[in-house]
Amino acid sequence: MAPTGPDSLGLVTREPLGVVAALVPWNFPLMMACWKIAPALAAGNAVILKPSEKSPLSAIRLAALAREAGLPDGILQVLPGYGHTLGKALALHPEVDALAFTGSTRVGKLLTQYAGESNLKRTFMECGGKSANIVFADAGDLDRVAREAAQAIFYNQGEVCIAGSRLLVENTIKEELVERILHHARAWQPGHPLDPQSPMGAIVDAAQLDGICGHVHKALAQGARLRLGGEPVLTDGGGCYFPPTVFDQVHNGMALAREEVFGPVLAVIGFDGADEAVAIANDSPYGLAAAVWTQNLDLALTTARRLESGQVFVNNYAGGDMTVPFGGYKQSGNGRDRSLHSLAEYSQLKTTWIALHGH
Repeated sequence: MAPTGPDSLGLVTREPLGVVAALVPWNFPLMMACWKIAPALAAGNAVILKPSEKSPLSAIRLAALAREAGLPDGILQVLPGYGHTLGKALALHPEVDALAFTGSTRVGKLLTQYAGESNLKRTFMECGGKSANIVFADAGDLDRVAREAAQAIFYNQGEVCIAGSRLLVENTIKEELVERILHHARAWQPGHPLDPQSPMGAIVDAAQLDGICGHVHKALAQGARLRLGGEPVLTDGGGCYFPPTVFDQVHNGMALAREEVFGPVLAVIGFDGADEAVAIANDSPYGLAAAVWTQNLDLALTTARRLESGQVFVNNYAGGDMTVPFGGYKQSGNGRDRSLHSLAEYSQLKTTWIALHGH
């Protein structure tokens, strides 16, 4: 209830949006689907889930399990198909009331445009990233920092939206930290995806592999120094494998520092002092994630406040659980997955104002 005067009663209620179309990517197909399906259904909506054409099977299995568990027919539907046909059709459909998307910024912009052309449906976009992993000279255990920095970019072959692809290091410790990262990176050599001993699997397809190679060649042409990797591996079997790759002598004007590679390619950038670190980190069209490594609590908190990012990790990378929201600033999107905050995305407010004439 609203705090009204004695002659009125104000009620504020939440209602479902209606039909939610959820478009999810191929890199974490089941997890991304659950992040969107769960709050949308909990808020009372029906959901049409469009998985990536590259990874539809887990979504189909999820729908079968939901039906087996007793979910009413039509409440959750899975429609596999291509983004440029089915995804576009869902975004343009006048009876779809909201669109939840995780994927590239380019596609997110198109879907937002289609939503505006149709019925002004709500759009919740979690798009690309070029996350800054900032290491100050007082970070402490540099071996731990190097180990987590390697994992931040090489986990899941670097096909992670919040991958720590820009490593900003205070110049006084830069070379030492890079050497430690190179040591840890060599342990991330790719192997067969079904081999539990493989720390990295295959790149999703040949087109993605070609894109990664293109970013590497551009970085070399622009003057970045290659310290590790840089060429496809395990090519005899016809698979798409790319090794851990590290560049240093990168500056923020280079394409490698500005464009999302979506592969295991790290760009190392030096800085002097917090002001320069924040300026470099924020000089990006993206704002999905960032990290700060320091033993100085005041420096950690003030830097975190200054960063234009949907989430900031302090002395860790990619921490968090379902109790906190996940989403980005700027061209990394506008919606929020996870936590109770996501329920607000999938409902709308209604005001009911009642005049009490007998007062």
